[in-house]
Amino acid sequence: MPTCYQSGERRFPLGALYTTAEASRTLPPEDITEALSRHARGDWGDLCQEDRDLNESALRDGNRLLSVYYAGNGVKFWIVTEADRRATTVLLPDDY
Repeated sequence: MPTCYQSGERRFPLGALYTTAEASRTLPPEDITEALSRHARGDWGDLCQEDRDLNESALRDGNRLLSVYYAGNGVKFWIVTEADRRATTVLLPDDY
């Protein structure tokens, strides 16, 4: 079972926040806000166990972090925090 951190405590800094143009047009702002909060707490959303384990290792090793979520309108989106923790981007899979 995946580990989720619900305390509200951030496990890492998000850095500067960015959203691609298509994600901004497609995703409800409240879904982005909630997903960013979940991401920062280490709730990686709809990732397979292997990718969850990679994120947990990335927290220790300083690598990139990825989360996958679905907006209320059914649109799948990603959140990526760069390895240096200076930036986090909300994007759609087709934006990558």
